[in-house]
Amino acid sequence: MWFRPEREAPPTAGLPLGITDLGGEVRAPLTALAAQWLGVEEAQLECSGTAALTVALTALSGHARSRRDVVIPAFTCPLVPLAIRRAGLEPRLVDLRAGHFDMDPVRLAEACNERTLAIVPTHLGGRVADVATAKAVAAATGAYVVEDAAQAFGAFLDGRAAGTHGDVGFFSLAAGKGLSIFEGGLLVARDDAVRDSIRRTSRRIAGWHPGWELRRTLELAGYAAFYRPRGLGMAYGGPLRRALRRGDLLGAAGEHFGMDFPLHRVGRWRRAVGARAFHRLPLFIETTTTQARARVPALASIPGVHVYSDDSGTWPYLMLLLPDESTRDAVLQRLWASRHGVARMFVHALPDYPYLAPMAGGDDVPNAREFAARTLTVTNSPWLDDASFEHVCAVIEATVVSRGAPAYPATGTVTGLPSTFA
Repeated sequence: MWFRPEREAPPTAGLPLGITDLGGEVRAPLTALAAQWLGVEEAQLECSGTAALTVALTALSGHARSRRDVVIPAFTCPLVPLAIRRAGLEPRLVDLRAGHFDMDPVRLAEACNERTLAIVPTHLGGRVADVATAKAVAAATGAYVVEDAAQAFGAFLDGRAAGTHGDVGFFSLAAGKGLSIFEGGLLVARDDAVRDSIRRTSRRIAGWHPGWELRRTLELAGYAAFYRPRGLGMAYGGPLRRALRRGDLLGAAGEHFGMDFPLHRVGRWRRAVGARAFHRLPLFIETTTTQARARVPALASIPGVHVYSDDSGTWPYLMLLLPDESTRDAVLQRLWASRHGVARMFVHALPDYPYLAPMAGGDDVPNAREFAARTLTVTNSPWLDDASFEHVCAVIEATVVSRGAPAYPATGTVTGLPSTFA
């Protein structure tokens, strides 16, 4: 009997590559297209978002050698503190606002001083962060603002592209993050001198490594072939379910990271693939935004479930906060191993990753730990059809109701939570 693989939805809504993206005319370089779209003079391409952050911080540290601390939220991708340390600097953690992914403003101000090189406000899952507070604190202490827009390429904040409000911004072009060259990152900077420093730093620490570029080239070809509803089961779903059977949550979330991440130049073919695919990105974001806005009300109507939303972000997935950790885990027990694109965002708050050494501020981050314990994500991929989405909603609602979870208002805000938390 001929084996026909089952359809699988990815955990995030990534732009699929087509055959015409793999070869043919390139009308403009990827960096020029990105700069024009972001409304900046210049964009610089690195081999990953993590590499982009490492290059940026290494460059900035040369402008303020007495400043060694980089202030980050206590819930973010664990690659962020690894990049900070790779740049020879020290991460300092700040707890979150209650019920939100933004850093607590009071705790942020307390964490910054004459040793602070940079503050890193983080746009999470396409939702836009409070960059204005970070800029105000940075101005008071003489620090830079490095805007983490790794998950928000195409989002807007106050009428300008997210990632362009700080001194430096970086974006990810990794698998599943909108436009992808499998691994890649973009860097932008406001100041000419900083841009020049970042260029020189990249040439110094991110040289040409043919072995790594060959690997990424093959991975991008595989991404083009398997990032399809019937290919994802092999490329993503199978490894996910094997990791869950082993009880390897970090493996299931793809979070086995280390300090030895690559730093190298991106080759010509991968640059060209990104440039050819770029013209389809705006329509893809428009399509997924329309889908998300149609689906958010169904999830938000479930008692005890809250969906993060704003008017100008992108929508790689829908980010949910459940009533408590046990309810969240019960939902994941039923849905994480399914083919419906339900997942965890990051498994832990940063102090709880076993491979991250202790970090300043990490001993007092209760809000970050609670956020990590209560959140999950539902893909916004167009490949999650309406029937499958309705099934996900039904499972979440049945689980919440069966556990007698506190029934917060289905719409509006909860006392003490920000107005974007609806």
